[in-house]
Amino acid sequence: MVSGKQLADFGYKAFSGSMMLLTVYGGYLCGVRAYRLLQRRWERQAGSGSES
Repeated sequence: MVSGKQLADFGYKAFSGSMMLLTVYGGYLCGVRAYRLLQRRWERQAGSGSES
């Protein structure tokens, strides 16, 4: 039989792990979005530089 403490420990570890994964995934999405924004800005600057 599983004790209440063991169940609570498992629940805490599972919750902490899922929060850590969400944090890492959120950071990844944020980084990708920032990179795309910068890439667009660089393309715009390169395009406007060649026209004038």
